[in-house]
Amino acid sequence: MAAAEDTTQIYHERQRLQYCLLHALNNLFQEKDIFTRAKLNAIAEKLSLDDPNKETWTPLSVLFKPHHNMITGNYDINVLTAALEGKGKSAIWHDRRNGASSIDLDGAEDTLMGIMLNISVRRFGGIWNGRHWFTLRKMGGVWYNLDSDLKSPQSFKDVEEVKKFLDCIIGGGGEIFLVMNCKE
Repeated sequence: MAAAEDTTQIYHERQRLQYCLLHALNNLFQEKDIFTRAKLNAIAEKLSLDDPNKETWTPLSVLFKPHHNMITGNYDINVLTAALEGKGKSAIWHDRRNGASSIDLDGAEDTLMGIMLNISVRRFGGIWNGRHWFTLRKMGGVWYNLDSDLKSPQSFKDVEEVKKFLDCIIGGGGEIFLVMNCKE
């Protein structure tokens, strides 16, 4: 994967705290503040209120909500799904048994909007283990890695390189979600 030659027109948010889902969504939609902390928190709160199996309140419930952490973010798949549905998109979980070769990366950009990935990460010398969301998106016929941990977007040279990258994600226990434009 090479650095993109001209990434000036590509929107790319950098990582802050555990707001990787927030950054991944804004990078996917290529727009600053299409989602904000307040918007994602509201989605998470609505999910909690609508949950028929509400957990019992404890003193830690103030910080650790069912779908996110109030201080650091760390939103879950339910927040991703609801956020995408609110924008007329859907997330389809990719069955890892099929590998990346079964994903149509050459299809029309109006069908597959992008790819959301969720991987295991180790930070602070391995003291903290967690999960990290990031986005791959095809723009102008080129696939880009818009990971908020990267200093800038990274372009892939071709579809085969994207598939190899996705197969590495699958091999490392990562999850792949295809973000689809809903047909009206």
